[in-house]
Amino acid sequence: MFVDEARIVVRGGDGGNGCVSFRREKYVPRGGPDGGDGGDGGSVVLVTDPSVSTLLSFRYHRHFQAERGRHGQGSNRTGRSGADLEVHVPIGTVVYDDERLETLDDLSAPQRRFVAAQGGRGGRGNARFTSSVRQAPTRHDPGTPGEVRYLRLELKLLADVGLVGLPNAGKSTLISRISAARPKIADYPFTTLEPHLGVVDRGDARSFVVADIPGLIEGAHLGAGLGTRFLRHIERCSVLLHLVDPTVTASDPVVDVAIVSAELQSHRAELAARPRVLVATKADAVQDATAVARLREVAGREGLEFHAVSSVSGLGIEELLRSVDRILLRAAAARDLLPPDPFGDAEPVRG
Repeated sequence: MFVDEARIVVRGGDGGNGCVSFRREKYVPRGGPDGGDGGDGGSVVLVTDPSVSTLLSFRYHRHFQAERGRHGQGSNRTGRSGADLEVHVPIGTVVYDDERLETLDDLSAPQRRFVAAQGGRGGRGNARFTSSVRQAPTRHDPGTPGEVRYLRLELKLLADVGLVGLPNAGKSTLISRISAARPKIADYPFTTLEPHLGVVDRGDARSFVVADIPGLIEGAHLGAGLGTRFLRHIERCSVLLHLVDPTVTASDPVVDVAIVSAELQSHRAELAARPRVLVATKADAVQDATAVARLREVAGREGLEFHAVSSVSGLGIEELLRSVDRILLRAAAARDLLPPDPFGDAEPVRG
């Protein structure tokens, strides 16, 4: 089961209390205060793990609490600090504060760490309050409570290429042709109910990841169909392959292009401006060549590359992949010219 959203509660461990104690030892009549400090509480830390692919585990386990710090003791013994609790999440997880409705971090790199709930500080023992005028203090500090946060986790798949289009446009068939992914394929709408990833091996140590998301319909950006639940999975893609089925006689392929383009624009404006390739699928089954010609005309008018392919016979597949290669190389070169990502390190981030 693919789960890409979860709500959890995280709580750092409470700090231990400081100790009130006085040294009482034979032949030491004025031993003085020797109460130790309490230990710090552990923190809850989210860590990206390549072996985790969904947020399914958070459906059954929603509360996470780190270990509390131990209390201080006599003889100036400091309490043991609580251990941090590491919670493993998939790469691509975005962390939101569910109460303040703000983004806390985007965990898009391997072994990225984010301190989701800070542990409390240990209290000071009475030995800390000794002074020249206060030889026997009885004051001590209690430990502070750990931080409590209500978080929403949202997974956005990391893929180089996203397949978009209306239901039954041929997305699942295409990804099964160019990669080892084997999504369910059938001739009814919404066969694909969850995203699928496939790795396309181009040889010479080159490869890229393709994401097949469920079909879009008009109003998807408002939640219609499978809507916004899966639109976010193409937000990280460098290029979009917009698939259109020109064999459907009951619909106008040009209108189909306009519907999906409008949904991308409405969901997030930069998606519509992202490199996009218009792909006419099932080219070997087209009986009316004017549908393909009209799609080619639309692509030229909007400045898009156009390819007619057949995932069954392999017609045009290699040319399409070479085009995707070129676009990804240009995107990679553009990224190299940008300043480094300030969040690209793997050091812990304080929430």
